[in-house]
Amino acid sequence: MIPAAIYARFSTELQSERSIADQIALCEDFAAREGLEVVARYDDAARSGGSMLGRDGLTALMADARGGRFAVVIVEALDRLSRDMEDLAGLHKRLTFAGVEIRAVHEGRVDTMLVGLRGLIGQLYREDNAHKIRRGMAGRVGDGLFAGGLTYGYRPVPGEKGRRVIVEEEAAIVRRVFAAFAAGRSPRDIAARLNAEGVKPPRGSRWNASTINGSASRGNGILRNPVYAGRIVWNRVRMIRDPDTGRRLSRVNPRAAWREAEAPELAIVEPALFDRVQEMKAGRAARRPERQRRPKHILSGLLRCAGCGGGLSVYGADRSGRRRLRCTRQAESATCPAPATFYLDSVERAVLDRLGAELRHPEAIAEFVREYHAERRRLAAGAGARRASLERAEAQAAREVARLVEAIAQGQGDPALLGPRATEAETRRKALAAEVAALAEAAPVVTLHPAVLERYAAQLARLDRALGRALEAGEAEAAEALRELVESVTVAPDPARPGGLYIAVTGRLNALLGAGAFPGGVRGSMVAEDGFEPPTRGL
Repeated sequence: MIPAAIYARFSTELQSERSIADQIALCEDFAAREGLEVVARYDDAARSGGSMLGRDGLTALMADARGGRFAVVIVEALDRLSRDMEDLAGLHKRLTFAGVEIRAVHEGRVDTMLVGLRGLIGQLYREDNAHKIRRGMAGRVGDGLFAGGLTYGYRPVPGEKGRRVIVEEEAAIVRRVFAAFAAGRSPRDIAARLNAEGVKPPRGSRWNASTINGSASRGNGILRNPVYAGRIVWNRVRMIRDPDTGRRLSRVNPRAAWREAEAPELAIVEPALFDRVQEMKAGRAARRPERQRRPKHILSGLLRCAGCGGGLSVYGADRSGRRRLRCTRQAESATCPAPATFYLDSVERAVLDRLGAELRHPEAIAEFVREYHAERRRLAAGAGARRASLERAEAQAAREVARLVEAIAQGQGDPALLGPRATEAETRRKALAAEVAALAEAAPVVTLHPAVLERYAAQLARLDRALGRALEAGEAEAAEALRELVESVTVAPDPARPGGLYIAVTGRLNALLGAGAFPGGVRGSMVAEDGFEPPTRGL
């Protein structure tokens, strides 16, 4: 008897597990009538037919087919294998290559024509079903019901699909967030206070500024969600599946596609307060570049805590007026394993003094030139390989176009199926040809242009001029110069000397020079009272 395998699948968790057993029983009866011996059974429960990714049963079936375990695959219908035209055609091609025939209980032996027709019908069915689901969801929104998932501040009503009621404990937090922002508190400050008080966030383990802020284009986040003002907005985003990874990704829909409905019973904050918050956020977003926030200090945004990797920020001054730094993660959530506080002026002085000395060293300049040439050679080799790869892909696409056109001319296939494939292949060929044309020939490695070294020297000169006035009126210029050369500054108590500072500078040059350029970081020689303040109780 001919060895055969059975494959069964159902789409969603809402369907019964009996579906798999029923499909297998139907296929076994078919095998008995056809004189086939069932040697293997494969299934995928609650897996969509729109993608082959994530379907372990199908993957195992294809592996065994290549190994010659069976000669026939039995399915209830072709849409059990796939509801995607491309995937179904690919499965048929690979099984045919492995010498395996497909037989469907309701359709019999499967050939290329049947694969094309059933693939088209299956994909149209899937897309039509999606349109019907979206139409039903739009109708639900029109009735003042939710068409999406859960939103912070609300819970579902059992037995009433789409109905929500306010959870007063969470609603109080929402009102508090709106009131704090309207009073001038930043989302980061609000999140820090909620974390410090142990308030449970909507998801995850802690509140973040993004939880409060949300996205203007997507209309989410606590401050931007209109449901808190009594308006349900649906269809702001759509989900699409990446054909290469199978992951579902969200894309923002145009504003005209959104659907809105009034739901005053769901309002948690007054509409006037909601509108005022939106005006405040719009005003901040529209701030002119010259009025936008500038770095307050030379190292603003560059300082990192060695204990946890979080940022260091200025939080106050001691009795002498010296400003201090502390770990923001420790301040917001008390999760830093090695919290410490430092004096800002001492950290700035150590970084500026040592950085200027290190970068002026002639060996650093020589290493810069050597590594520049090595990187140029590497990039040139990569560009040549990329061009060769594109040319091979272009030639393959051209051969595919020629084969499909010849098949249509010889009447060897359905033009309705082969024509679109030929058009797609030609479009791909043209895109590859355009990419090849745009890709310049690998540039020869030339001597480093003097302008590169001049720019490097100019940045050092800017830094040098700013050093003298960095801690007074010239901080803005020093900060801008530093950002051309420094990516981050990690600060920690020096483990080798009690009371000393250890400052590790990660420069933007390191990406070109490599980690060996400054292997030990930049060490400052300071005593405890000059740079490192012992941790304050409660921080």
